[in-house]
Amino acid sequence: MRSCRIATLSGVNVEFLYWRGCPSHPEARALLHEVLDGAAEIREREVETQAEAEALRFPGSPTIRVNGADIDPAGADGRPSLSCRIYHLPDGRISPVPSREMLEAALR
Repeated sequence: MRSCRIATLSGVNVEFLYWRGCPSHPEARALLHEVLDGAAEIREREVETQAEAEALRFPGSPTIRVNGADIDPAGADGRPSLSCRIYHLPDGRISPVPSREMLEAALR
């Protein structure tokens, strides 16, 4: 179920950073678009080199930031690299993409 708060976002800066070599970034992109449902613009950036990963503090693909803050603060401290990222879901499982709940919480 979509949250009303998300449907009325304004002035929110959403960044979607990804590495092309990670097979899970299309799924994460689709989920992000679904959750936002046009309520905010998404700025996408492909991270292509290790130097870019370091400059952007990119802990893996996909990385989603809302107003500059990583949606998963625990994973944000990972060493910058061109690699796939894992997310720790609320139920303790790991996933290559964040949960809908993580995205919605970050957007509140």
